[in-house]
This record gives sequence, structure tokens and C-alpha cells, in this order.
Amino acid sequence: MRGWWREIAELVLPVACGGCGRPRTELCAACADALAGAPPRRVRPTPEPAGLPAVHAAAPYADAVRELLLAHKERGALTLAGPLGGALAGAVEAAARPGTAPGDGPLLLVPVPSSRRSVRARGHDPTRRIALAAAARLRRAGRPARVVPVLRQRRYVVDQAGLGARGRLANLSGALEVVPGGARLLTAGRVVLVDDLMTTGASLAEAARAIGAVRLPFIPGIPHGLPTGSAQHGIEQRVAAVIASSPASFEINRNSLETWIVAGGER
Repeated sequence: MRGWWREIAELVLPVACGGCGRPRTELCAACADALAGAPPRRVRPTPEPAGLPAVHAAAPYADAVRELLLAHKERGALTLAGPLGGALAGAVEAAARPGTAPGDGPLLLVPVPSSRRSVRARGHDPTRRIALAAAARLRRAGRPARVVPVLRQRRYVVDQAGLGARGRLANLSGALEVVPGGARLLTAGRVVLVDDLMTTGASLAEAARAIGAVRLPFIPGIPHGLPTGSAQHGIEQRVAAVIASSPASFEINRNSLETWIVAGGER
């Protein structure tokens, strides 16, 4: 209900750019360019947690991009889900491109879940909303895609704010699981973990661990990512996509123009 009232309010209240505050536009050209004006690139946190899949990001988490994500997540600017989803769609395509084949089936966007208390406080699930917008953008571009929200929190975790890399890893270790019946949904295409923001990589590493922990019977001819044998343990999760990486410091890896090295805090 709270999210519905926010959407109605956006129709009648004055509009301003979520990135810079410029009046009479929800997203100005300059902020749109900051969000999605450059090709998505591979990003790595420092230190990189064990089990982190290859992550691609659309933009650095700074200035206008930071304000756009906060406006959507915390201030209820729900119409920004469209452009944010477009940026995420680009990162998903970049992440899924290596190893993609026509027989791989649709892209399966698996959002990192928010806690129930966060969803209640915000009145919406921002990552899932953006993932739905990204899947719609991919379909319009001719790439089959759908959101498969099969992850959930299996135990209480504390607020990540203020925790360092080690604290975040400990806080999230074993915190996620695949919902009953969700594992089979992941065999229908190319799995891409998605989130709005990555910094330490703890959330994405834990999501990848949870997906890899599922057990499935052998299914002949499944398209991607499962080992062969009479009993298959887990889905081999190698790729993820985010809108932004949030660095305390940020520099281009001089050994590869396609790599960003980042460090900082997450979620």
C-alpha cells in the first residue's frame, strides 16, 4: 500500500531529477549519461571474497549514480526503476556474454534478497523492482529474460552499515537459501545474480554459495551450468551484474581496460 501511495504522489507532486535535483525532469541527460553512458565493465572488490562470481557493473557508485540509487531505494522515487533497470540490463548482457550460446535458454535474473524488515520499512523491494525492469528491457531488445526470485534469508542478519569486509562476510555466511522448489527453476536458462550495488562482494558471494548448495536429480539436456552425473550438486554460478560498484577508492586496472578495481562497504 505504501508503494502505491508513492506512485500516486509522483503523478501530482513537482518532479525533480533524482540525481542532481534539476526541476521538471525525473532524470536529466547528464545524470542519465553518468548512469548508463559508458559500457559496463568487470569489477572486483579488494579483498575479493572466496566464491565471488565474475561481476559486471554499469557505473561507479558516486555522485549522481549514488543519488539515483538512494532516491529509488530510500526516498521512494519508484519511476527511476526504469532507467536503473536499463543500466542493470546492460550489465547483465555484459556478464552473460562469455560462454553464451543459442541453446542456453533465457537469462534468469536472480535478485539478492532484501530482508523483510527492509522491505517493510521502504514499502517496496528495490532490487526486485529494478530486476523486473531490467528483464523487461532485455525482452524488448530481443533477449529472452525473466526474474527468478528464488533466494531468501534463512536467518537473521544485522544491518551491514558500519561493518568491514570481514564483518560482512561473517554476518552473511550461510544466511541465504534457495526456496523449496526453486532449484528446478534455475535449470531453464543462464543464471545471472543481480543486485543494485556491490562493494565488498559479501552479498553476491553468499548468494552464489546458496545457489551452488542446492541438490538436483540428473536432468539430461539441461542448458547451462550443472555438472553431469546421477546426482547434481548445485548450479555452477559464475556471473553477476550490478548497477554500481561502491568504492572507497577507485582506479582502472592498467592490465585490462575492461576491469575496475574497487574497495569499500556494501549494502
